[in-house]
Amino acid sequence: MSIDAILEAIYNWPISAAIRTDYFWFPFLESVHVVCICLVVGSIFVVDLRLLGITSNKKPVTELAKEVLPWTWGTFVIAVIAGTLMFMSKTTNYYADDFFRYKMVLIVLAGVNMAVFHLFTYRSVEKWDRDVPTLLGAKLAGGFSLLCWIGVVFCGRWIGFTVI
Repeated sequence: MSIDAILEAIYNWPISAAIRTDYFWFPFLESVHVVCICLVVGSIFVVDLRLLGITSNKKPVTELAKEVLPWTWGTFVIAVIAGTLMFMSKTTNYYADDFFRYKMVLIVLAGVNMAVFHLFTYRSVEKWDRDVPTLLGAKLAGGFSLLCWIGVVFCGRWIGFTVI
């Protein structure tokens, strides 16, 4: 089965049609998605700015992460659900949109960056937890994360102008 056939099948699901045709569902989902993305990006920025040594310098990285990351993950899950439901309403339009594709690539890159950070740099966090500035690896991870998420927000906003 081709990707076009899969996208067309999803587009034809009753839930996809309901989201696409009802005046309530798409704006509701979009609002939930935007609010959750704001919380995801805001909470990630708090940690990234600490890794860069710009803010929250009196708080250990581990303590800050413990406080912030549950909000990040919870709102990320809700944002993904709302975003997936919006995608289902116009599958072929979203799939063909360059900004949608860029956004997905940036989210994957942010995830890879986080995984690499946790696999390597964060393993030694007890040695640099309270340090300002942090290790170069932590700074690079925080800076790259900031760039990825700024790109996600930029591309997400442009999707609203490019997907019909």
